[in-house]
Amino acid sequence: MKIKSIYQYIVVALITCITVSCSDYLKEEPYSQLAPENFLKTKEGIESLMGAAYANASNMISNNSIYVFAADEWITDFAFQSGDGVNATAVQYINFTWDASIGLLQGESWDYPYRAIRNANLVLENLEELEDSEENKMVYRAEARFIRAISYIKLYWKFGTVPLRISSDDELQLPRASDEELTAFIETELLAALQDLPAPGEEANYGRAHKAAAQGWLSNFYLNNKEWQKSADFASQIMDQWNYGLFPVYEDLFKVENERNNEYIWVRPAKTSADRSASNSWMNTAFPVGFASDPRTGLEFSNSWRNWPNEFRIRDNFYFSFGENDNRRNLILHEYINTEGDLISLLDEPDNTRSFKYWPDPEGVNASFGNDIPEIRFAEILLNRAEALNELNGPNQESIDLINRIRARAGMDAPLKLSDFASKEALRMQILDERGWEFYSEGKRRLDLIRMDKLIEFAHARGATNAKPFHRLYPIPFATLDANPLLTQNEGY
Repeated sequence: MKIKSIYQYIVVALITCITVSCSDYLKEEPYSQLAPENFLKTKEGIESLMGAAYANASNMISNNSIYVFAADEWITDFAFQSGDGVNATAVQYINFTWDASIGLLQGESWDYPYRAIRNANLVLENLEELEDSEENKMVYRAEARFIRAISYIKLYWKFGTVPLRISSDDELQLPRASDEELTAFIETELLAALQDLPAPGEEANYGRAHKAAAQGWLSNFYLNNKEWQKSADFASQIMDQWNYGLFPVYEDLFKVENERNNEYIWVRPAKTSADRSASNSWMNTAFPVGFASDPRTGLEFSNSWRNWPNEFRIRDNFYFSFGENDNRRNLILHEYINTEGDLISLLDEPDNTRSFKYWPDPEGVNASFGNDIPEIRFAEILLNRAEALNELNGPNQESIDLINRIRARAGMDAPLKLSDFASKEALRMQILDERGWEFYSEGKRRLDLIRMDKLIEFAHARGATNAKPFHRLYPIPFATLDANPLLTQNEGY
């Protein structure tokens, strides 16, 4: 039975029930443009549905910063976790013992992208009836295709191939698409959206899709598919066509007052809210026990904030990997003054320093902060091109120059030289290090390690001997498998 047919039966049943159980004088003809059958013919209806699609595509329904990308870092050489009920789940990620019953895989990783895809499909199916200009319809169509494509990218990067749903008329149960079908669909959708999306800065509202966002997703998608020339080309387009650049002070880049800067290309927008929906709750997991103030910056804990027992921590090997003058490490707290007035060193306990990358929002309330979370920023575009050119040509001066732009912003006085790298492999490892120092706490490390074939090797090096090659993908959640017998589980699970 098809999805649309089920919707129709439900509507008919409800109408029948209302007709039988209500008296005639209760009947009213819904003349409003917001009547159910007319709602998606209006701009208000399409905007509402598009907003829901964006929210789900960005995982902006709950505490988006914590469980959307933190789990992907627990499995890497960056992150550690202790405390609270979250620890039972975190330990499974840390030790590579997860299975298809993990709740984060169902909700944050599977359900949200598919809800975004569903809403994007409904937008596309109702545009012909929309009472609006053809130009506006064209932009809505491009936005919906963009949302659908990036949602499939997120599913693909976590689970591999998945069912390809492109219409509300699709059968409820679908098998996985082939790798060729899914990757071709993603590429086609993003390329089509790119043509009709507005230029950056001309989108209807902050946080909506634009051409540079589509180019950035294409560069990232091609990079992780090892289509090096295409990734390099789209990185170059962003560099040449738009006015993006590196924010001058890394330590201030992620502060809420600086979030609309010209380094951020695509973000998950966050805001403070009483129920923590659409908020950034990272800092509540970063504060150490009894945190009162930071002696280096003078930051003082506010009575309006909360300090959770769920503690996200940084591994010592990563903390000590930074260069001596690398100011990117300044956003990792290594000591603090507690509520008793004592100076506490976080280096006295293993793997206990804290990422303060999303510096506390002065207007934050409880566990709700307004710092936007970057998904694509200009520094990544520079390193994408540097990596792709190295994979194509081996060590080259342009790659070195691109890396040095980022290192200069980080305060690294001694630039890299082309003569420092005798092989493609040597420069590849330098780029992996640079991406680590630049993007910690941004959810990129898992894909970087997979792409460079280091995920399992690094896991073994830190003692996670359970790590196997099949862990490069997560398992399809049990509930999804139960609901769709045409799905097959990923190998190894």
